[in-house]
Amino acid sequence: MFLPLAADPFTAPTDRDMLPSERREFVRTHRTCVFGYRRRNDGPGMSIVYYIPTDDDELLVSTMAGRGKARVIERDGKISLCVLDERWPFSYVQVYTDATLDRDRDVAVDVMMAVAGRMSGQPLGQEARASVEAMCERESRVVIRCRPYATFATPPRHLHRNDQVRQPSHWVSGVVPWDADDPS
Repeated sequence: MFLPLAADPFTAPTDRDMLPSERREFVRTHRTCVFGYRRRNDGPGMSIVYYIPTDDDELLVSTMAGRGKARVIERDGKISLCVLDERWPFSYVQVYTDATLDRDRDVAVDVMMAVAGRMSGQPLGQEARASVEAMCERESRVVIRCRPYATFATPPRHLHRNDQVRQPSHWVSGVVPWDADDPS
């Protein structure tokens, strides 16, 4: 089941690293990310996409079968999603995932319906389903199923005054398993 768009996305703390549970909540309550994957040549491929979180912790991304995002999954199922906070000051959580391709047309339509709702901020009515089905067929839409296994987070940092540059403002974060417990 898809998680609904959060009315109030999780706000990252600015004075400490995010706890593992907060990283998961951040990912579940936001909607855009940079989709990154290894390319055979050159640097990593990256594009900004909407994603749909599910209640079993999958992150679903819609794309066209002929695009690089879909083609790479068949040769390399390791991808990264850099989940973005759309509010200033920006924060992000990078999610490392194992990805698979789902060619089921009904799933592709369901995901595109959900993506439209995330884009507009309102769920798309069932009266639009036939149009979305036609678009998915015309564009050969598929779904990339991303299973998170680890995260990396950086807190939002912003200078509100120039004299803040003399104060320490960053600390070291690290990669944390997706299902890690919060420290006691």
